[in-house]
Amino acid sequence: MKSLISVIIPVYQVEKYLDRCVESVVNQTYQKLEIILVDDGSPDKCGSRCDEWAEKDSRIKVIHVKNGGAGKARNIGVAASKGDYIAFVDSDDFVSPLIYERMLQEFDSKVDVVECDYGIVESDELIFKVVGSRKEFTTEEAMREHIQDHFFKQVIWNKMYRRNVVEGILFPEGKLIDDEFWTYKVVGNAKKLIHIDDCLYAYRQQEKSVMHASFSKARLQALEAKVSRLEYISEKFPALYFEAHQNLWLSCLYLGQLSLKYLTDSERKGALRMIEEIVREYPLTKEENRLLPADYRLWDLLTKFSLIFTCKVRNILNIGF
Repeated sequence: MKSLISVIIPVYQVEKYLDRCVESVVNQTYQKLEIILVDDGSPDKCGSRCDEWAEKDSRIKVIHVKNGGAGKARNIGVAASKGDYIAFVDSDDFVSPLIYERMLQEFDSKVDVVECDYGIVESDELIFKVVGSRKEFTTEEAMREHIQDHFFKQVIWNKMYRRNVVEGILFPEGKLIDDEFWTYKVVGNAKKLIHIDDCLYAYRQQEKSVMHASFSKARLQALEAKVSRLEYISEKFPALYFEAHQNLWLSCLYLGQLSLKYLTDSERKGALRMIEEIVREYPLTKEENRLLPADYRLWDLLTKFSLIFTCKVRNILNIGF
């Protein structure tokens, strides 16, 4: 018997792109799909468009909810799903017709997550590629790749998950960047993970998208997520603690620099206070400092003297961008 794949698509203010997205999922070579459109109280015509798609295809289920953000919409979609496997698509993106057939081929009894490559687009077209090469990772190897932002990055939509690996792991609600609080827990919950080099997902850049938007104080939620991840890794993967700690420290520097460069005076004060508190609470130890590259050791010492001064110097020298 073929496995059922649940594809969850939160929908909000994407009237221009929704049809391209849903059409790409409907027209899969692997047809045993449950497609869940969660209309997150979209004020445009997205809700009615979702209903029209449900009338065309019996595999489509529409859930209309009061606006609560993408994290809440995804939680509602997962709770309503029945698939053996779970996948997510952002409603302004689109996918290759082969994506679910190709990823499903990589699952065996020990594989819990399969990830593919993706392309960045600004239009409705992308040349998808099936390369055929693959890499296998243990849980700890995959977590290291995640920390290094190489494979298994925080984005959720270029992956397919065995259902029992994501059950019980909820997206935070009311966050701008909800996937950064979620993905590391799923990676840590998986026994074996596969990355395939096939480009099967089109990630659209548009002005309203979170990652394409100008820097704002709300983007500092990424630091909150990395603090949570550090605590998780400290307990579950202590051998990776230094790498996660170094990543948090570098992120503090980077976001401190961006805060000085882009935030208004009223926003900057609160943002820098938050970053300084994280640096004070999670300082690199002397032993960790010795493990840093030589130039990083100096920045660490300067940060302990003054984070703001350090970020100003790095901005003047154009370091870190």
